Amino acid sequence: MFKLIQALGVIFFLSLASVAFGQDILINVATGPTGGTYYPVGSAMAKIWSDNIPNVKASAQSTGGTRNNIQLMGDGDAELGFADGLSYDAYNGLNTYSGQPQTFLRTLTPLYPEVIHILVAKGSGIKTLTDLKGKRISIGAVGGSVAGVTTDLLALVGIDINTDIKAEYLGHADAVAAFGDRRIDAAVIMGALRIASAVEPTTMGLVDILAIPEEVAKKMALKKPYFSPYSIPADTYKGQTSPVSTFISPNILAGHEKLDDNLVYQLTKSLFDRKADLVAVTKTMEGMKAEDVSIIKIPLHKGAAKYFKELGLVE
Repeated sequence: MFKLIQALGVIFFLSLASVAFGQDILINVATGPTGGTYYPVGSAMAKIWSDNIPNVKASAQSTGGTRNNIQLMGDGDAELGFADGLSYDAYNGLNTYSGQPQTFLRTLTPLYPEVIHILVAKGSGIKTLTDLKGKRISIGAVGGSVAGVTTDLLALVGIDINTDIKAEYLGHADAVAAFGDRRIDAAVIMGALRIASAVEPTTMGLVDILAIPEEVAKKMALKKPYFSPYSIPADTYKGQTSPVSTFISPNILAGHEKLDDNLVYQLTKSLFDRKADLVAVTKTMEGMKAEDVSIIKIPLHKGAAKYFKELGLVE
């Protein structure tokens, strides 16, 4: 026991020394599958931090999405991670996280609204949600949160994803390729408005966008407080001449509660100071608004709270 205490003391001393002597601070941000919005935005964030915060060396990791990111942060394999509304369930120990609350989760900043798109192959005969029964449907990459959303959504119209559909676990780029090869009939895509994995197949004339009736969207919002009904504006995608009803979920950049407060302050502030760099990667990041901190459902990290307090947005 004495040797263990000695060893821990040495580790603690070395950690202090590394800070004192300016050793690099390594930051890994978990993002999402290639072909989505998370990964390129995460890469841009990593560059901002590496270029502008002394001693910080940041990198972006492509992952399965929110669920995977939460696990990576919990395991200590990522310091930060992109997350959608599933983070609410995780923090509060609800549904698939029942009995296992991920209370280490903290918010650094709100990002942008994430739209639920249901893409259906042209000629598939799918006109309503109930028509999805018996079809081959991509429900997102393994480790993402799309499967959970799909499960809840289809259950509202009497479809069980385990028995009533042929589920395919495909990331954004793989889902687009599968439409091209006619290997799937539909895909549930969660991402920013005009996400590449919705733009590409609609532009190629491979898919239509299926409407989610407003009453169903409202039921989803009642079931999950982070959802809200939404309408995709007409002409957002090629061939989409009318608005399409669906629902949205807010995105956040999350981090572990144990991250240094001053570091998190700098990470958060630098994103807003250099927001133009993020918008240059995708106009979606125009949706990153500090005032949206009021709608976030899990606690702010203390370092981020300091930044938003300076803006007068939190007490």
